[in-house]
Amino acid sequence: MSSLIPAAASAAINPAPVGKPGDFDFLTGEWRIHNRFREGEKWIEFPGEATVFAILGGIASIEELRIPARNFSGMGLRLLDVEKRIWSDHWVNAKSGVVGVPGQLGVFENGVGTFLSEGEGGADGLASPELYRGVWDRITPKSCRWFQGVSRDGGKSWDDGWFMDWTRVS
Repeated sequence: MSSLIPAAASAAINPAPVGKPGDFDFLTGEWRIHNRFREGEKWIEFPGEATVFAILGGIASIEELRIPARNFSGMGLRLLDVEKRIWSDHWVNAKSGVVGVPGQLGVFENGVGTFLSEGEGGADGLASPELYRGVWDRITPKSCRWFQGVSRDGGKSWDDGWFMDWTRVS
C-alpha cells in the first residue's frame, strides 16, 4: 500500500476474501443505461448501452459499454482471483486499448459490490492521496446501479460524480 493513504484506509482497499464464481452473473445480458455525470459543477445526463458476458465458469465478466452521445466506448473486465477470493475490476478505454491495472479490488457483501483503488490527484500539480471507489448496488433481475467516487480523506467521505442506472433489455 502507498504511504500516501492513511493506514486506516488499508482495510478499505484490502477487502475480506469472500468473492466467488458467479458474483457478476447478474450483469450478463443486454442493458440500457441512464448516466448522470458531473462535469465541473454541472450535472449532465445521457443514455448508454452495454452488452455483458460471463465466461470461464463465472470467474470472468466482460462488458462492452457504448455511449454514442459522448462518442465513448470501452470494456469492463472483471476477474476473480480464485485463490484469494477477491475480484479485480479493470477498464479499457476504446481510444487507448490499454487495460487499467492493477484495477479496483473488491467483493460483494449483503448484495452490494464495492471496489476500491488508490492513486494520486490534486490541483495545480500538487500530488495528494486519493481513494477511488466503484459500487454495484440496487441489484434486481431487471435493474442495477453503478456509481463511482473519490475520497481525499482516506475513505471517511466520498465525492460521487458518476451514476449509472442500468435497465435490462434481455
